[in-house]
Amino acid sequence: MDTVAWLEKLIAFDTVSRNSNLALIEYVADYLVSAGLSPWLTKNADGNKANLFVTLPGKNGQTNGGMVLSGHTDVVPTDGQDWYSNPFSAQIRGGCVYGRGSCDMKGFIACVLAAVPFFQAANQREPIHIALSYDEEVGCLGAPLMLAELQKRGLNPQYCIVGEPTSMRMITAHKGIHTFCCRVRGKSAHSSLTPQGVNAIEYAAKLIVYINQLAEQLQQRMDTDAAFDVPFATLSTGVIRGGTAVNIIPNECEFEFDYRNLPHMSVEEVLMPIRRYIDEVLNPTMRLADAQCGIELVGRESVPALNGSDNERLHALIKQLLDDKQQAKAAYATEGGQFQAAGIQTVICGPGDIRQAHKANEYVTLAQLMRCDRFLRGLVGGLN
Repeated sequence: MDTVAWLEKLIAFDTVSRNSNLALIEYVADYLVSAGLSPWLTKNADGNKANLFVTLPGKNGQTNGGMVLSGHTDVVPTDGQDWYSNPFSAQIRGGCVYGRGSCDMKGFIACVLAAVPFFQAANQREPIHIALSYDEEVGCLGAPLMLAELQKRGLNPQYCIVGEPTSMRMITAHKGIHTFCCRVRGKSAHSSLTPQGVNAIEYAAKLIVYINQLAEQLQQRMDTDAAFDVPFATLSTGVIRGGTAVNIIPNECEFEFDYRNLPHMSVEEVLMPIRRYIDEVLNPTMRLADAQCGIELVGRESVPALNGSDNERLHALIKQLLDDKQQAKAAYATEGGQFQAAGIQTVICGPGDIRQAHKANEYVTLAQLMRCDRFLRGLVGGLN
């Protein structure tokens, strides 16, 4: 199949993160086996989702070193979005392929799968590896299992391209993302008797204001990086829940916030003052009224940043294959930081515009797919 045919097939699998991706993975695995390859899977604890990894050996059967071409198979939901056509049935209109995941990031996966016969015929010196993951969209949950299995098998790829939509520009670094939940336990009372209660919403508000003050300090730091579209680390509260009625002092409130750090910044440097404010200011005050009151801070997602400062050789290899030589850094997070943490030099580069991702009527242009096809075929020469 060519790239467009592959993309039509991939879009037809409803791999929204809340669903299983096994049908897609098994279809791809069957194709790879028919091509004489030996893919292997790593599954989640429930067994309903899987990563796929396969190696196209280099000359003399070499399997170590080489390049990983990585893509996630899950997509974001379409709930509440106004689509002109079925989001899980690819439509080609006006030089674009429409469908959920067309841009983010089944377009890249389609290009890679369509290139398999070319890779096999090229007999490149270095191996090419294909890595397909699950649950990237909900915290990059699948890739760590696959990377751990790589280590067990003694496979040591040298480079990785994560094919997120970058309009076929090279992204050399991106921020990390770390999400947290704050659970505030207060004490209920009638709203006319406020001294008898502990208002969980009001204490949550105090902490949210403090987090916002830290966000302002991050923006004013001297060690920002102008190469990022947002040049400083950010803190942002995104969800809050609490209260049952206007005349009841709420005994529970919960909110979630995220921290997006620049590659040189740690998580602890922003968590330490938050914990200190909870432990030394808020909790003691709340517990004066009732010993059962207090605030619990719980970590959720944690995806490392990608730091491209030591990847000059990889950057030079990729740059010579691209029409757009401009390099950039991104505020969003990808699995790239996880590959780098595993000792694999990584860049982000793929077809499609990130501004089309996650939206109704998501699309990738045929021109972008063609550019990616050319890029992947040129990559073989760079690995020889």
